[in-house]
Amino acid sequence: MTLDLSRSAAAFAEAKQYMPGGVNSPVRSFRGVGGTPPFIARAAGSRIVDIDGNEYIDYVLSWGPMILGHAHPQVTAALRDVIGNGTSYGAPTLLETELAKLVRQAVPAMEIVRMVNSGTEATMSALRLARGFTKRDRIVKFEGCYHGHHDSLLVKAGSGAATFGVPDSPGVPAAVAQTSLTLPFNDIAAMEKLFAEQGELIAAVIIEPVPGNMGMVLPQAGYLQKVRELTARYGILLIFDEVMSGFRVALGGAQARFGIQPDLVCLGKVIGGGLPVGAYGGRQDIMSCISPAGPVYQAGTLSGNPLAMTAGIATLTEIMNTPDFYPRLEATTNTLCDGIGAAAAEAGVAVQSHHLGSMFGMFFNERPVTDYASAATSDPAAFKIWFHTMLEQGVYLAPSQYEAGFMSAAHDDADIASTIAAAKVAFAAVAASRR
Repeated sequence: MTLDLSRSAAAFAEAKQYMPGGVNSPVRSFRGVGGTPPFIARAAGSRIVDIDGNEYIDYVLSWGPMILGHAHPQVTAALRDVIGNGTSYGAPTLLETELAKLVRQAVPAMEIVRMVNSGTEATMSALRLARGFTKRDRIVKFEGCYHGHHDSLLVKAGSGAATFGVPDSPGVPAAVAQTSLTLPFNDIAAMEKLFAEQGELIAAVIIEPVPGNMGMVLPQAGYLQKVRELTARYGILLIFDEVMSGFRVALGGAQARFGIQPDLVCLGKVIGGGLPVGAYGGRQDIMSCISPAGPVYQAGTLSGNPLAMTAGIATLTEIMNTPDFYPRLEATTNTLCDGIGAAAAEAGVAVQSHHLGSMFGMFFNERPVTDYASAATSDPAAFKIWFHTMLEQGVYLAPSQYEAGFMSAAHDDADIASTIAAAKVAFAAVAASRR
């Protein structure tokens, strides 16, 4: 089956005349897999439809935010109710406090919450705060983990940078990069060595507790607990970047799932219900350093805007008022991943499949994937065949082996059955390419 993407191809050609690579975020260009990216016209529930009329079961879900599914009636109704009141005031609203209350209820480590407009803003602000609070300059991140596109964290980053083979971005000043120390994920010995040498100079460790930007990688048993123990020992703030895993692996995120109490937390995606939003928060004594309560400056014209707050409130309220929301969502994810794994085995194709909560990922690799180095040994040619064969059968996945997939509450048994059937065809195509 060959998709008719003629209208999307024309739209892509035109877009390249006005935007770098024709897109406003690199991975959308399909550079990692080749071909024409479908231009999306509309979405509802588990499905998206492109401008050529092709319909897909969507596991990208706007890169994670659409946990209820697209155009959820509660969210769209709430937005219709408020949009006539204006879109932005640049002044306080009750909505900001309401969403902050819901966030704190779900994530108790966020004693005080500051709303921003993106996950990048959240991590950037959290790092500035950590440096201001500790009076130290150095930070630690992990190879392959992506925390946004600000200079301090575009050092051995994942996501699109990993996809394009450019983990260190040009344009990052050497002086800035030198304050960002990198470690391999899941390697406690390397952390112990670094802390013994430089622990007194390090302000914070920022970590995706469940990385989703080098492909989905799971923390090994006891790893996060040891990270917490070591950071506390050296007076280093522990920042959990749960922009992706927040409200995805559990209601309270990975910190609830693994029983960890970080000092600061960054959120985004789900808490905006599909609108641009981010948040950071944590211990009251640390957050009291943020302006206007304290000397560490951070501001935003559209932070806490009424539309994003409304969508976030509607989304979190729906989640929190549905008692079996997470068990059902995780069960659906498990069924999908088990079926895909069985299809791979049937075709004789070795894959490493990871999933937790409503996040999942897969590597075409015969060996376990535990960090960025092992993820990078996966087979890009096999992934390309898999991706396009799935797309041709109406299954929309992330166009990169180094991105997680997501499940929504809108995906039903028929969606899962169709996806597994498509996977059998796709794995057969991969197997045939290797003969």
